[in-house]
Amino acid sequence: MSLEGKLVSEINIKCDGDVFHEIFRHRPHHISTMSSDKIQNVDIHEGEWGTVGSVIFWNFTHDGKEKVAKEIIEEIDEEKKLVKFKVIGGDILDYYKSFYLTVHVETKGEDNLVTWILEYEKLNQDIPDPHTLMKFCLDVTKDIETHHLTGKLVSEINIKTDGDVFHEIFRYRPHHISSMSPSYIQNVDIHEGEWGTVGSVIFWNFTHDGKEKVAKEIIEEIDEEKKLVKFKVSGGDILEDYNSFYLTVHVETKGEDNIVTWILEYEKKSCNVPDPHTLMELCLNITKDIETHHLN
Repeated sequence: MSLEGKLVSEINIKCDGDVFHEIFRHRPHHISTMSSDKIQNVDIHEGEWGTVGSVIFWNFTHDGKEKVAKEIIEEIDEEKKLVKFKVIGGDILDYYKSFYLTVHVETKGEDNLVTWILEYEKLNQDIPDPHTLMKFCLDVTKDIETHHLTGKLVSEINIKTDGDVFHEIFRYRPHHISSMSPSYIQNVDIHEGEWGTVGSVIFWNFTHDGKEKVAKEIIEEIDEEKKLVKFKVSGGDILEDYNSFYLTVHVETKGEDNIVTWILEYEKKSCNVPDPHTLMELCLNITKDIETHHLN
């Protein structure tokens, strides 16, 4: 039985193929922030990031154990979006005489196909094929994808109106907002449950980016102490671009200051979808309109 072997696995990702390749070529040291339970640290020991011959040191967790790997970049092919690593030290060489990892991305339209190739020679026939290391590579790939698809925006705005009143509007009477901010909110109806209760379903007609849109939202959380209401989008135009979308609004009162905080948490359907900065701007503009309404 031959001691040499080769494993090949493919995985389709929704995030940009050029970005994925650039991570493994120029900034693998950023992967620990994207896949922290698997990659703890990546340092360069010789050369420069993104160059053939550079030596990279990885701290990672595999099969429940903390391990290290010292690798040299053997090959870079920009046309194929390919990087090939040769393991020259660390735990992997306790079992393999030689070990190579190649990762490359093929982009066809909106599809980005990541291919991992593991080539190796075992020290003896009792050594298993590195299927768990292949799974590790695929799991790291998924974590990088998730990192680029999920996001969170947070914005604060100080208002001169009463913080309790502002919270009460979003909890009990969001259907009054259309009279306070008619250019942005045309109508708000309740479809299930009662106003101001967790689980109630609210339907919004609004204008965003110059277009009339709709949103169906469920009240997920209410916290009276924090003056907080959290909405989960369950239908409408927003979900054309996002797999999930949450809006949280809460008010913190300090003396005469009332700080309204908006939090948007989301998962994009693809990396081509922009971060929802214009939706955050909409929330802030509605906040200003509510403030103006109560001051006038």
